Amino acid sequence: MLLQSLRFRCQAALAWLVVTVLAGGLLAGCSTFAPKLETPDLELLGIQMMSTDMFAQKFRVRVKVENPNDMELPVRGLEYQIFLMGDSFAEGNSTDRFVVPAKGEAEFDMVITTNFVSSLGRLISRVGGGKLENLDYEIAGQVLLDKGMVKKVPFSKHGKVNIQKALAKASGEGSY
Repeated sequence: MLLQSLRFRCQAALAWLVVTVLAGGLLAGCSTFAPKLETPDLELLGIQMMSTDMFAQKFRVRVKVENPNDMELPVRGLEYQIFLMGDSFAEGNSTDRFVVPAKGEAEFDMVITTNFVSSLGRLISRVGGGKLENLDYEIAGQVLLDKGMVKKVPFSKHGKVNIQKALAKASGEGSY
């Protein structure tokens, strides 16, 4: 009886070891089959003021996204944060759906709202009366995908943007 109990425990331990090894191999195999997506490249093409008042400003931001991958990206939205001159300017999400072709690009608009005290006012004070042209920006966040095993692809892009034009177009008309 003692021998049977010992044999049963050894078989159970061996079975547990086999299941653990197989599960680990299966998980590793799944990550091997998941597509390796390269980070899309996002670029701010322009910014246009749509409306303004004492407390908030609404901007339309034109963004270009380039897809370096061999497969199309069915985008269901973005989670983003925009920094101007290293300072947080706006954050939020866009729920516009579009498809970026494989090795292609697409453009879309985002509407962002900022608070004068916390963003635009701080930006103007940092410029110190200078022009709001060629300001360093960063847009960072995640592209939210509609299909596939990978649902979120992080991104970060640095560049320069001209805010002077946006402030001159407070009526919301005109181009970027």
